[in-house]
Amino acid sequence: MELFKWLRLQWDRVFGAAFVVTGAVALLTGWSKVSATPYPAEQIPYVVSAGLGGLFLLGVGATLWHSADLRDEWRKLDRLEEKLDAMMAADETKTVVLEDPKVAPRSDTRPLKAAAVPARGTGGVPLTTAAGAARERQD
Repeated sequence: MELFKWLRLQWDRVFGAAFVVTGAVALLTGWSKVSATPYPAEQIPYVVSAGLGGLFLLGVGATLWHSADLRDEWRKLDRLEEKLDAMMAADETKTVVLEDPKVAPRSDTRPLKAAAVPARGTGGVPLTTAAGAARERQD
């Protein structure tokens, strides 16, 4: 019973692994058939059917496996969100601070300045100059 429950819950991972194995078998079968004949006219059907089909199956399997991993990550994030909500509901007097406001900004960073932008080709959109003043396009 546990196996069927696990298979039902992890269906995309199971199918992903099955597609990857099937794609690998198709590629190996195609390779063995292509290497058995020296004539390109006999090799092309194996390359098309087994080669492209195997690559397609590998891609489908990798996509399913990746979607299973993403689903696991979203579950973890949902659990974290539930824990934070429970913490906030249990004690509403405390505030969770993600950044320390007392920390001074780094001294080696300079404020950004706007760069001069040419007025050509803007379609009448206001531009910001180096001094920071907005101006309209002059035709």
